[in-house]
Amino acid sequence: MRPFRWLTMAILALLLAACSGGAPRDAEVVIPPGASIARAGEILEKAGAVSASSFRNHARLFGGGDPIKPGEYKIEKGMDSGDILRLLQSGKTIQRLVMIPEGMPSIMVWDRLMAEPRLKGDIPVPAEGSILPDSYAFTTGESRAAVVARMQAAMDRTFAELWARRSPRTAAKDRNEAMTLASIVEKETSLASERRTVAGVYTNRLAIGMKLQADPTIIYPITRGKPLGRRILRSEILAVNDYNTYSMIGLPKGPIANPGKASIAAVLDPEANDYLYFVAKGDGGHIFARTLAEHNANVQKWYQLRRERGEM
Repeated sequence: MRPFRWLTMAILALLLAACSGGAPRDAEVVIPPGASIARAGEILEKAGAVSASSFRNHARLFGGGDPIKPGEYKIEKGMDSGDILRLLQSGKTIQRLVMIPEGMPSIMVWDRLMAEPRLKGDIPVPAEGSILPDSYAFTTGESRAAVVARMQAAMDRTFAELWARRSPRTAAKDRNEAMTLASIVEKETSLASERRTVAGVYTNRLAIGMKLQADPTIIYPITRGKPLGRRILRSEILAVNDYNTYSMIGLPKGPIANPGKASIAAVLDPEANDYLYFVAKGDGGHIFARTLAEHNANVQKWYQLRRERGEM
């Protein structure tokens, strides 16, 4: 009986150690992939949550067969070893997100990632058009390069899916042309209902060798896509470079931003229309025209309205 009593008392001692107090304060911990219970305990102890031995003992006695899952966790004040073990087994990690809006140029993606203090490591500015706009989860201490790789992998998957379903009407002959035209469409209209219409206009212009004359292509070589903050100068309209579609026929040499899925889909399946012109109405939308005379009349009409509103 004595060995049995000794074993019982040892187990009780372990139980007491496992349940001795909770976390003295809130803490955040990162459990790396492949971490053992012992390693997780060391991380928790270093964070001041619970002792490594208390966590290990509780896991041995009550852990069951569920493994702990990697990620970043918030340990709340008062949580004991059992609470923490269940949290790590649940995978309910802290959701930290970095959001990349549609049409954000890569230099601004770089700015946003470099400004996030929870990420580590330097990165070059990603290739323009290689990032899929979306919200991306990350873990404190993760490398910026790893986050960029996820963003680019998402774009690769999305483009492959859309390219496989492309319409014969598309003007894009390859990925670079598709992404370039999609980035122009993205910058030209903020209305989802207009994307395929605008894509149709540019498709029509490309088909007859007409200049695209897209203002964002003037700005890109000046600011790399950041807001210009002033009116476009006459000299900039006339500038000859690889992007300015006022001084060249056809597409720029590459994208001018990171287009979203809808804009890529629009250029790969453009609206079948006979429009060649459009002008902004001042509300985010545009009025479309088939002839230059019709377009000029629209321009005068909407410019007059903008002057009456004090916008010009």
